[in-house]
Order: sequence, then C-alpha cells, then structure tokens
Amino acid sequence: MSSLTPRPRAIGHVNWVGAWTLYKKEVFRFLKVATQTIAAPVVTTLLFFAIFSLALGGIVRMVGDVPFLQFLAPGLIMMAMVQNAFANTSSSVVIAKVQGNIVDVLMPPLSPTELAVAYVAGGVTRGLLVGFVTFLAIVPFTGLGIHDPLFILFHGVAASMMLSLLGMIGGIWSEKFDHIAAVTNFVVTPLAFLSGTFYTIDRLPETWQVIAHANPFFYMIDGFRYGFIGISDGTLGAGLMVMTACNLALWALVLRMLATGYKLKP
Repeated sequence: MSSLTPRPRAIGHVNWVGAWTLYKKEVFRFLKVATQTIAAPVVTTLLFFAIFSLALGGIVRMVGDVPFLQFLAPGLIMMAMVQNAFANTSSSVVIAKVQGNIVDVLMPPLSPTELAVAYVAGGVTRGLLVGFVTFLAIVPFTGLGIHDPLFILFHGVAASMMLSLLGMIGGIWSEKFDHIAAVTNFVVTPLAFLSGTFYTIDRLPETWQVIAHANPFFYMIDGFRYGFIGISDGTLGAGLMVMTACNLALWALVLRMLATGYKLKP
C-alpha cells in the first residue's frame, strides 16, 4: 500500500486531538466577544463595589479586624467567576441544541468523558480569566492582599468547575433559552445571594445559619475569602470536602447524561 493512500487515523484510548480541539473552540468562542464575556463582568462587579462604597458614605465599617470592603471584594470576585463559568457551558450547549448543530459535537469520535472535559475546561478557563481580571481591577480600591494562595487556587478552580458542570447539566436539560434562564434565576442566583457574599453568616439567626451551611456556594465563598483575608465563617476542612463531593457528584451526573444522550439524541 502506498504511503500516500489515505488511512483511518489511529485515535487510541483517548482522543486527545479531538478533546483539545473542542476545548480551543470553547475558548475562542468567548474570546471572540471578550467585551461581552470578560470586560462586562468586570464592569458589573466594579459597579456593585461602587454602590456599597457609596452606601457606606466614607464610613470604615469592620468585619472582625478587616474593613468591610476588603471582606466584600473576594465574594464579588468569586461571583463574577462562577457566573461566567456557568454561562459559558450552558450557553454553548443550549445554542448548539437550538440551532441544531449539536450533532457536530456528538458525531465525532469523542467519549462522554472527553466531551465533558473539553466543555468544563472551557468554562473553568473563562471563569478564572474573569476572576483574575476582576481581581486586578478591584485591588487598587481595596488594597486586597493574599493570605493563602493555595486556598484561592483550589476554591477558584473547584468553584468554576462546579458551575461549569451545573451549566452543562442545565444546558442538556434545557430545550430553549427560557429553560436555562429559569435555572439561572431559580437556582444559581438564589444560592449565590444566600452564600454570605455580602455579609458574615455569624449575624444571621440560628436557623438561617443552618440553611447557609447547607448551601455549597457558602463553602466556595468562605474558602476563597479566607485565601485573601485569613477569615472564615465555617470550617475550612469541611469546605474542601463539600466542594470535592459536589464536583464528583455533578461530574458523575454529566457523564451519565452524555452517555445516555439525554435530551441530546433523538
């Protein structure tokens, strides 16, 4: 057989080229509209910060030994990260389903694991990029330092991964844009606002403290904030376990949905 004769490409146990190509597609997709996907979240976060600053009227309020604005900043950064991680995977899947080109992703020789890795990695990349740019933008106004970089890195990656997986689940379940908007409005936003982003849960009534500790968003905010200011409302070890368990559970669900073709295949 001539060396010029076309041959089937040997893929092996893992289709690295296919997964890498899909990941690059996801990254280039949001970089093409960086004004909307990166700059806009940063501006929105700075507006939140400006509103709180104006509301305080120059009064330096303290949370423990930390100024309130330094206490607030990590939560705002985290919210920008996870909302964009969620938006990246959910919008990618929903748009492909609505436009009917989801088949272009399902037909290539990509396993459920490879599909999940590529999509989730794209969401995590966007989340971390938005978080980093937001951090650079907010530091001049807060003097925010770094207490434990490992906690920042772990919770940044774990939280972005959790919301990327949740975005995939929501995108696969959704049949139109209204459905994914419902997931955002009735799941993501309430959990985010009840996570202790804008307050310390020590000031809540005991019942609400119990509810807050049942919210996985609380642990990602708490651990991330600890990485910056060295203060936490909950048990740091418990937060690490909760984040890991949530990601494993969501990962298993995503793989199951992809393997069965739930709402993806006729």
